[in-house]
Amino acid sequence: MNCSNCGHFNDGGKFCVKCGHKLQEEAAVSQAAATSEYQSQSQPESAYAPQQPNQRVRQAKKVSRSFFSYFAEGIKNPTATAQAAGESQFVNALITVILYALSIPIMLYVGWKLLLIQFVRSMFKLPIISEELAPFDMEDFNTGADLIKATDINSIIHFNFTDFVFKQGIFIFIGLAVIIGATYVAAKFGKVDVSFKEFFSRFGTFLIIPTALLLIGLVLAFLHIEYFSYFMNFGLLSIFLVVPFTIASFKQSGTNGLDRIYSTLIVYVVITIVLTFIANGLGEEAKTIITRMGNSSELNDLF
Repeated sequence: MNCSNCGHFNDGGKFCVKCGHKLQEEAAVSQAAATSEYQSQSQPESAYAPQQPNQRVRQAKKVSRSFFSYFAEGIKNPTATAQAAGESQFVNALITVILYALSIPIMLYVGWKLLLIQFVRSMFKLPIISEELAPFDMEDFNTGADLIKATDINSIIHFNFTDFVFKQGIFIFIGLAVIIGATYVAAKFGKVDVSFKEFFSRFGTFLIIPTALLLIGLVLAFLHIEYFSYFMNFGLLSIFLVVPFTIASFKQSGTNGLDRIYSTLIVYVVITIVLTFIANGLGEEAKTIITRMGNSSELNDLF
C-alpha cells in the first residue's frame, strides 16, 4: 500500500515505515471510494430518477372521477345538477351522450336473440294465430327458444361486433347531435341567451337518467334477462322529455320570442325524423341478420 504522505510502498501494518503516517485511515478512505464508485456504476440512472406517473393515466383518472361524481349527482338531483351545469361540464355531458349512443347498439348486439324470441312469442299470442296452434306447438317453440339462448349464433352467422356497434353508434350519435342542434336553434328562437357549450352541457345532464336506464338494460341484456327491452324503450322515449326540460330550464331574455310549446313541438318533429332514420338503419341490419341466418348451413344443421 502506498503512503499518501510520502509515497513510500508498505507491505502492511498500520503506519508508514518511512514517515510514520497512519495507513489504516487511507485504507478505509480508499475502500469507501471504491465501493461508492462501484455502486454508482452498477446501479442504472433510472434508480436515482424519481418515478413520474404517466400524464395520460393521471388525466384519465381525473376525468373518470369527475364523470362518476357528475353522473351520480345527476341521478340524485337531476334538475339542480342540470341548472348548475355550465361550460365546465361540457366534457362530462359529451361522455354521457357517447354512452347513450353506444349503449343502444351494444344492447341490441347482445340481446337481439331475446328480442327475436319476444317477437315470435307475441305473434303466437295474437288471437288469429293462437286459435290455430296446438299446445305442443308452443312447447316446441319454448324448447327452440332455450336452444337459441344457449347457442352463440353471432359466431355462426358472422355477426361482427365492430361493424354493427360502431357503425350504428356513430349513426345514433349523429342523430343525437342533430336533435341537440335543433333544440339549441329552437331555444335561440325563443330568445334564450346561452352559448352552445353551456346548452350542450345542460342537455347532456338531463340525458343522464335516460342513459342510466339504457345502462341498466345493457346489464340485463348481458344477463340474458328479457326485461332489458323495457329499459331500452324507456331510455329511447325519454329523449322526448329531455327536450322540454332543457328548454324550460333557461330564462328567456325577451318576451317576443318563439313560445316554448311551439319550440318543443318543432324539435319533436326533428326527433321523429331522426328516430325514423335510426329505425330504418337498424331495420336494414335486421334484414342482413335474417338473410345470413337463412344462408347459414351451420345454423340449418343446428336446427
